[in-house]
Amino acid sequence: MTGRLTVTAAPGPAMFGTESSLSMFLNTLTPKFYVALTGTSSLISGLILIFEWWYFRKYGTSFIEQVSVSHLRPLLGGVDSSSPSSSNTSNGDADSNRQSVSECKVWRNPLNLFRGAEYNRYTWVTGREPLTYYDMNLSAQDHQTFFTCDSDHLRPADAIMQKAWRERNPQARISAAHEALELEDCATAYILLAEEEATTIMEAERLFKQALKAGEGCYRRSQQLQHHGTQYEAQHRRDTNVLVYIKRRLAMCSRKLGRTREAVKMMRDLCVFQLMKEFPLLSMFNIHENLLESLLELQNYADVQAVLAKYDDISLPKSATICYTAALLKARAVSDKFSPEAASRRGLSTAEMNAVEAIHRAVEFNPHVPKYLLEMKSLILPPEHILKRGDSEAIAYTFFHLQHWKRVEGALNLLHCTWEGTFRMIPYPLEKGHLFYPYPICTETADRELLPTVFHEVSVYPKKELPFFILFTAGLCSFTAMLALLTHQFPELMGVFAKAFLSTLFAPLNFIMEKVESILPSSLWHQLTRI
Repeated sequence: MTGRLTVTAAPGPAMFGTESSLSMFLNTLTPKFYVALTGTSSLISGLILIFEWWYFRKYGTSFIEQVSVSHLRPLLGGVDSSSPSSSNTSNGDADSNRQSVSECKVWRNPLNLFRGAEYNRYTWVTGREPLTYYDMNLSAQDHQTFFTCDSDHLRPADAIMQKAWRERNPQARISAAHEALELEDCATAYILLAEEEATTIMEAERLFKQALKAGEGCYRRSQQLQHHGTQYEAQHRRDTNVLVYIKRRLAMCSRKLGRTREAVKMMRDLCVFQLMKEFPLLSMFNIHENLLESLLELQNYADVQAVLAKYDDISLPKSATICYTAALLKARAVSDKFSPEAASRRGLSTAEMNAVEAIHRAVEFNPHVPKYLLEMKSLILPPEHILKRGDSEAIAYTFFHLQHWKRVEGALNLLHCTWEGTFRMIPYPLEKGHLFYPYPICTETADRELLPTVFHEVSVYPKKELPFFILFTAGLCSFTAMLALLTHQFPELMGVFAKAFLSTLFAPLNFIMEKVESILPSSLWHQLTRI
């Protein structure tokens, strides 16, 4: 009988070799290696932190989170788009997107400045561009809507102006306007020159008066022919828009030149004309806001209240001008004698409570305005278009109405003491509003397009918390920088700590390998280690 030789492997030779190799590797590492390792980690995490912070300040979101949500989530397995629940969610998202678009409608600023006499002068003095390309592009679209119609090709001057309003180059627009005036007295050509070529308000007023003369003639002719066909009706609608625009800008010229009573009379006539005519574009001018500002300049508060009673209606769209003017009138009744210490002792009177509630209502509608009124944030020139409830509307309102708040004794003090109390009444997160519909989440994006972010920091509400990855990279950068400093100062001690940390880190792995070795057959373990 032949005996068979059995070879039995020694238990765990590979594991002991691994431990000895790891121990030898750790003993060969010098303190310089640890300094280089921690320093490089600190540098990389610092660069990530700087990029994340810049991206958050510019776009309002974390780059890492945006990439993970947009690109990594679908790769890791997103929701099946074919499922019914997904389709319902998609429909809900589409509805919310449509709601956001309607809430974030951009409106023409009723008190917009003159591009040649005011915006361009600011550029000449400071070298900064106060208007963004997006804002000017919206103005170009407005001008084409207000001042052109399908029958412009029948009149040579109007055909030239139709092309002029589409020109991006200001000098090309001005040259086209002069070319149109060589053919005939063209109201829209005078408008363009008054808006963009005139360098003073007086020069702009002179051109608008010439435009008024030409515009009234066109309006009378088209009024007689408006019922002769669709083409003549479109001409009459265009001539009506031109006439209202000219009169409104003439009233604004009178207001800027100090003839406020004359401006009020012209604006009242325009408001009556606007109510009589049923053209939808006339409501875009919001002439009542020009009238409110002029009446406040005259300190004619009774007429201001009468205008508010007509336009501060639940069926009409609100604005910061309406809400804050109503708050100013109620604050005026109590602000001169208001004292926060006395109010805390005896409580608020009925008139004071009404004033505080009006301030809370205004702040809920546009929470950006108080910081500008209280001069906690610097003002810039208002844009030509505004977003209601946004930072652009707050700038436009404060630019013209700050003087009226300063004129009412104690009004700014009352605002300073009470405006922050509004936020305790509004639900957070902003699923629903208190007195108005929930604050739209899209205002920041639109305001960044309307306002020159190069030298203006856009006001954001509600204030966004720092994303997790910015906090994480900040902590990682600080921790690795501290390790690098300690390793550089105490190399021997930090080397001992590093070896102890790595040994502790690998201890669970060693424990698991021992358990696996005790469970598996020695021959199988030997074959695995050989592999």
